[in-house]
Order: sequence, then structure tokens, then C-alpha cells
Amino acid sequence: MTERRAIVSGSTFEEQIGYARAVIDGDWVHVSGTTGFDYATMTISADVVEQAEQALRNVASALAEAGCSFEDVVRVRYLLPDREDFEPCWPTLRRYFGDIRPAATMLVCGLSDARMKFEIEVYARRPGGHAG
Repeated sequence: MTERRAIVSGSTFEEQIGYARAVIDGDWVHVSGTTGFDYATMTISADVVEQAEQALRNVASALAEAGCSFEDVVRVRYLLPDREDFEPCWPTLRRYFGDIRPAATMLVCGLSDARMKFEIEVYARRPGGHAG
């Protein structure tokens, strides 16, 4: 039977909305849309680059709990309300993904909280996995 396990971060959003930060499904890890909230304090910076940094730290935590790292990421989706905010994030994104080169898409869309300027979701394949 394929392993399916939810990973929660402690974000109040997960409890209020009813989702998990990530789900392990066999060899695959699906990380939910993750914003720049610091889940320990439920605060968020007004700066988009700082939000991107925090979002990536949040993703790193979920990946680590799933037995993965950024090197295992195969797909990334960036969601931003303002397309002008994407380019300032590029150096940060390049630091995390520049050598990995996952497939990526950036979408301009509204996010669920007006303070959110950056959201990311990733898909990773666990090391040693043989997903079909």
C-alpha cells in the first residue's frame, strides 16, 4: 500500500481551512501553497523579498519533515498578486533553485490575505523513490 501522510506546520490557516502544509503520497511530496508568514508568530513582513525568504524557509521545513530537500524539487509554482514583485525575488529564488532547475510557472492572481505578496507550492520526489 502506498504511504500517505500529512505534514502540518502549526499554521492557524491549516486548522481553519482544513489542509496540510504538505502531503507525502508514496514517493511524492506535495507542498501546499506556502506564503511568507512566520508560523511561530503568525506575522508577515510587508517586504516581498522577505516574504519569499520566509516562504522558502517554511517549504524547507516541510520538505525536511518529508525526508527531502530542495534538491528533490521537480516542480515549482509561484503565485503573486503583483507581477512587478516577481523580479525582485529572482536572486532569492536563484539561490534555492539555480542549480536544481525545477520546472516552474509564475501566476499573477489574488491571494487570500491582502498582506500576502508571494506564495509558492512545490512538488518533490523523495530520494531513492521510484514513482511511476
